[in-house]
Amino acid sequence: MKTLQNHIILFDDECPMCQVYTKAFVKTGMLPENGRTSYQQIPESICPLVDRQRAANEIAMVNTENGEVTYGIESLFKVIGNALPVFRPLFAFKPFIYMMTKLYAFISYNRKVIIPAAILPNTIQPTFKIAYRMAYLLFTWLATAYILTAYAHLLTGYVPIGGEYREYFICGGQMVFQGIIIFFYKRAKLWDYLGNMMTISFAGSILLIPVLLASHFIDLQPVIYILYFLFVAGLMFLEHIRRSKLLKLGWLLSITWAIYRLIILGLIFYI
Repeated sequence: MKTLQNHIILFDDECPMCQVYTKAFVKTGMLPENGRTSYQQIPESICPLVDRQRAANEIAMVNTENGEVTYGIESLFKVIGNALPVFRPLFAFKPFIYMMTKLYAFISYNRKVIIPAAILPNTIQPTFKIAYRMAYLLFTWLATAYILTAYAHLLTGYVPIGGEYREYFICGGQMVFQGIIIFFYKRAKLWDYLGNMMTISFAGSILLIPVLLASHFIDLQPVIYILYFLFVAGLMFLEHIRRSKLLKLGWLLSITWAIYRLIILGLIFYI
C-alpha cells in the first residue's frame, strides 16, 4: 500500500472517531508515522498555512512541501486515493463527491454528540450548524422509531402493540418533553443535549437489531425479549448519566428522562 509522503493530517484531539481513523491511516501505511497530529497542537512551521476554524470543522491536511491545504472529504480522498488508485475515478466523479461531502459534513458537525469527550479549555470547537443538527435529530428519531416498532411485535402478550406510529410519537414526544425542560434549565446546551439524547436512543435501538434478526430463526419466549429490552434500557440510562456529566447538566435531565419513560409505559398499559 503506497504511503502519502510529505503530508500531515490534522485531526481533532477531542474526537475519538477522528483519532481512530487517522491512527488507522498510519497503521495501514497510508500515512507515515509522523503523518498525523491534532489541530490543537499544530506545529509552528505550518500554523500560518491552516485556517484553524475550518480545521476544527473539517479535517485538514497540509502538504509540507508546497504548503497546500485541503479540508474535509478532499483530505480523506487524497489519502485513500494515493494508497488505492483504483478509487481515483470514483473520487473524481462529481455526484459522488457531492454526496460524500454532505455525508461527511453530517457526521463532522455532529461528531461531538455522536461520541462525546471532555472538552479541553481554550480550544477551538466546530462551528454549530443547526441544519445538520436538525437533520441528525430527524434521522435518529425515524431510525429509532422504525426499529422499536419492529421490536414491539416481539412483546406480544405482555405489552400492547399499539398503533402503527406509536413509537414515532413516543420518540418524538421525548425530544419535545426533554427539550422543554432543558430550554428552561440550561438553554445554551439545548442542541448539544438533544443530540446526545438521540444518540443514546439510536444506539439502544441498534442493540436490539441482533435480537430482531435472531427472532426470525429462533423461537424465544416473549419474556426473553422483555428482559433484553430492559437490559438495553438500563444501559441507555447509565449512558445518559455519563453524558449528562460530560455536559455538566447534573441529575435533573436523567431523572426527567426516566420519568417520561415511566409515564409512557403507564399510558401504554392504561390505554
